[in-house]
Amino acid sequence: MYLIEPKRNGQWVYDPGVSMAIQDYVKDHIFLDDDVMFPYMMDPVVQIGKYQNAYEEVNQPYMDDHGIKIVRRVTGGGAVYLDDRNMSFCFLIDVNQSNDIFGNYKRLYEPVIEALKKLGVDENLLEQKGRNDLVLDGKKISGAAMTVEKGRVYAGYSLLTDPNYEAMVSALNPNMKKLESHAIQSVRSRVGSIRPYLAPEYQNMTVWEFTDYMLCELLGIDDVSEAKRYELTKEDWANIDQLTAEKYHNWDWNYGRFQQFEYKMTERFPVGTITVGLVVKQGKIADVQITGDFFGKKDTKEIEAALKGVRLRKADVLEALQPFDLSDYFGNISTEEFVSFLMSEKVPTT
Repeated sequence: MYLIEPKRNGQWVYDPGVSMAIQDYVKDHIFLDDDVMFPYMMDPVVQIGKYQNAYEEVNQPYMDDHGIKIVRRVTGGGAVYLDDRNMSFCFLIDVNQSNDIFGNYKRLYEPVIEALKKLGVDENLLEQKGRNDLVLDGKKISGAAMTVEKGRVYAGYSLLTDPNYEAMVSALNPNMKKLESHAIQSVRSRVGSIRPYLAPEYQNMTVWEFTDYMLCELLGIDDVSEAKRYELTKEDWANIDQLTAEKYHNWDWNYGRFQQFEYKMTERFPVGTITVGLVVKQGKIADVQITGDFFGKKDTKEIEAALKGVRLRKADVLEALQPFDLSDYFGNISTEEFVSFLMSEKVPTT
C-alpha cells in the first residue's frame, strides 16, 4: 500500500479544502500498482456528507467566531468536526482485491481494533456498532464513510485521541429557528476519546506519535521511514490547486449544493414582532415573505425583492440591504440587527 502524505515542500498541509482536493484528485487521476492511504489532519473544520444541507448541520455564527471552516466531502454520511488534535485516514482500495470491503465497516475497522489492542485498549470495550461507527466503552471514537469510484473503494475514518468537546458540540448545533427539508441529518452520538483507555506507558503519546504508530500498523511496517510512498509532483499540485479553488474552496459546493429548503424565523423586537419565511434554492434566497405587527413607512416588498437571488450568507445579505434604511420599513431597527435575526444569530438588544 502506498502512503501519500499531504505535504508540500516538506511541510504538512492543514487546509481542509486542499486535503480533500488531494484525495479527490488522486482518486480520479492517479492509479498505482497498489492501494493508497492518506493520513490527514486539518485546521478546525466541519466536514459534511455529500448529501447534507449545510444549514441544517452547523452553527454558522459559532464557526465564524471561532475560525472554523466547512468542507463537503464526496462520500455520504453525517457531519463531523475535525481539527489538528486528531488524525484521520483515508484509503483507495482496488475493488477486485478488496474482498467485499465496500459497505463492510466491521472489516474496515479490524486493523484499527488490532492496533488499539496493542496500545493496551481492552478489546472487550471496542466494537464496530451501528452503520459505520467504532465505539469504545459505549462512546463513539470514530465514524467512517465510503463510496466506489473508478474501480476503487474510497473509504475513510477519523480517530479521536484528544477531541475538543466544546467545539464539537457547539459547531454541530445548528441554531435555525425552524428548518424543513429532506436532507439527511446527522445523528449526534455520544463521543469518547481513545487516550484514557491507553496503557499507562502510552498515555503521553503525542498525536504525531500516535499517527506514526497507526501508519506502521496499517501498512505492516516497523518504522514509518519504510513506507512505500508516492510523492505528489508539480503537475499534481497544479491540478490540486485548481480543484481546491473550483470545488473545495467554492461556496457553491460547500453550501449551495443542496437543492431547496425552507425555514421561518419569528422574533419580538421593540418595534413589534417580525416574521420572515425563506425558500432557499442552491444556497440562494429564492423567495421571501416578511410579516408582523410592526409599523413602517415603506412597503417591505422592496426588501423582499432586494433579498431574492442573494446567497444566504451574512456578508451577502448585508451588502444587499446596504442601500436601504430599514427604519423606513420596520421602525427603529438596524440592518445589523435584522440580518443577525435573519441568520438566526443572537439578536442584539436595542
